[in-house]
Amino acid sequence: MAAMLTRLNPDTLPDPSDLGYSQISIAGPGRLAFVSGQVALAADGGDAPSSLDGQVAQVIENLKHALTTLSATPHDIAQMRIYMTDLDDEAMSVAMPLLTAFLQGARPSVTGIGVAALAMPGLKIEVEMVVHLPAESAG
Repeated sequence: MAAMLTRLNPDTLPDPSDLGYSQISIAGPGRLAFVSGQVALAADGGDAPSSLDGQVAQVIENLKHALTTLSATPHDIAQMRIYMTDLDDEAMSVAMPLLTAFLQGARPSVTGIGVAALAMPGLKIEVEMVVHLPAESAG
């Protein structure tokens, strides 16, 4: 849908472009959709994968389903929050390349947060999104 988002990385803040995100995202006219944190559970109720890369893959599938429901793409994501247990360089080296590929160069504002636990035992990652949608047409 190509929502109107402006990305900024002012010289007065560190430039995160190489990491695949922006310091500031400004949403133009339209509406915002707040997508609840997605974890590695599929709609069929199966167990979450035990590996981090398996969990990230399922989270990405869930994020894609949410975007499809909104008729949106990764380029419409204004902000993402990534919550991870055992957040360290190794976990980031597994999760971030997969999440960056999912974003297709969109570079939303991103916050990474290390947490002690998520909603269910064994979950390693949860991702929530704020998605910019165009204004509803009058009619």
